[in-house]
Amino acid sequence: MDNNVLKRSLKTGSQQSQSASSSSKGADMGKLVSEFLEAVTSVHKAHLKITGPGSYAAHTAMGAFYDEIGDLADSIAESYQGVTETLLNIPATPQASFTSAGDCVNFLNDLYQKVDAAQKACAYSEIINDLDNVKSLINGTKYKLIFLK
Repeated sequence: MDNNVLKRSLKTGSQQSQSASSSSKGADMGKLVSEFLEAVTSVHKAHLKITGPGSYAAHTAMGAFYDEIGDLADSIAESYQGVTETLLNIPATPQASFTSAGDCVNFLNDLYQKVDAAQKACAYSEIINDLDNVKSLINGTKYKLIFLK
């Protein structure tokens, strides 16, 4: 094996900012990943507070959502960083707060729109496919929250 192995370093700081803005809205992808990670906590908190008619179905649906969205966020972040060879800037994101299944459906509708916008701005088919998995999770959760009482 040759000792002169080419070492490629990841871009950080100002290099990342320049590269991320030119490579498929990297800053937006970092923000979206942050929103997915915050959704884990937001939905988990709501899942613990939900009461009333249909609360068991909502509790179960929200539990399944927060169990899966964190792993999907991690996979998307790692794949994006791999394909762009750039570390994402994942900013702090305000946490949503809601107490009913209807509030959660509204939150999921908003998140779905953000995912859809990110897919339209993304140049990488594998990331678009990963984001489709998030949309499927959102849709399945909405179905359970709306129709399984």
